[in-house]
Amino acid sequence: MATVTLKGNDIHTSGNLPEVGSQAPDFTLTGTDLSSKSLSDFAGSKVVLNIFPSVDTGTCAQSVRTFNKEASNLENTKVLCISRDLPFAQGRFCGAEGLDNVISLSDFKDGSFGKSYGLNFVDGPLEALHSRCVIVLDENGVVKHTEQVSETVDEPNYKAALEAL
Repeated sequence: MATVTLKGNDIHTSGNLPEVGSQAPDFTLTGTDLSSKSLSDFAGSKVVLNIFPSVDTGTCAQSVRTFNKEASNLENTKVLCISRDLPFAQGRFCGAEGLDNVISLSDFKDGSFGKSYGLNFVDGPLEALHSRCVIVLDENGVVKHTEQVSETVDEPNYKAALEAL
């Protein structure tokens, strides 16, 4: 269990992020077209998992915008923006913003992605949503970098994530 804060108040996650050097757990998430996507769908590409509570908050939206901008310059890299938002909300946001360099995926069905990655909030006002994290994987799904953002309203360290690629 990790402890982070939301506006200075402690909240806890269901576990800890996968360790650097470990194989990333497989997952099944839902795309904006309601298709199922798994980690194996991205095999052979470097993957940035940009994980956040909800695209309908300022910091979460900014992380999607920033990674969308950076992703346009990355070779053989997919940026997956993951939350428990409904796929319709994710699609609406990216469509309205003109964001087409990221892939929005939803864990709305059962939260199993958040559980297997140890990042679901287990208490506080955001209980059951995902904590703000960035996980970078190599082409073989090996974890190269993780960041559990310690204050939920803060943005992740984009530079560190991009350097890990």
